[in-house]
Amino acid sequence: MLVFRLAEVRYGIPAEDVVEVLAAVACVPLPKAPAIVEGIIDVRGRLVPVLDVRARFRRPPKPVELSDHLVVARAGPRVVALRVDEAHGLVGLAPPDVRSLSDVVPGAGHVAGVACLEDGLVLIHDLATFLTEAESEEIDGALAEGPR
Repeated sequence: MLVFRLAEVRYGIPAEDVVEVLAAVACVPLPKAPAIVEGIIDVRGRLVPVLDVRARFRRPPKPVELSDHLVVARAGPRVVALRVDEAHGLVGLAPPDVRSLSDVVPGAGHVAGVACLEDGLVLIHDLATFLTEAESEEIDGALAEGPR
């Protein structure tokens, strides 16, 4: 699992979903994109939407800083970038280290579980459910029109 930080909270996503981690760059606003999209970036010739993870997890907004990272990952069939405060690196997990949140917090959308590590808890991010179907369709339409 790749562990990253937003403010004081650590999250993780499965390593198989991660394409790469980049230093943050400014993104270009994408008109008509859903509010969850900060803008788009070019990753080796491919336009990739940058998703506002802070908004989805009810964190206060923060301007882009030089120390931020972009985690380029697969969210279902789509490749997206997540702007995070810091990507910490890969952590190996054993099945007993991961617990489901559905028993504790039913309907905790976007979080698949919690990893119990020696240095604290990490919320495991479920990218497959991060975008709603409507948001995904809005992104497709906005990408078809392109930035202006």
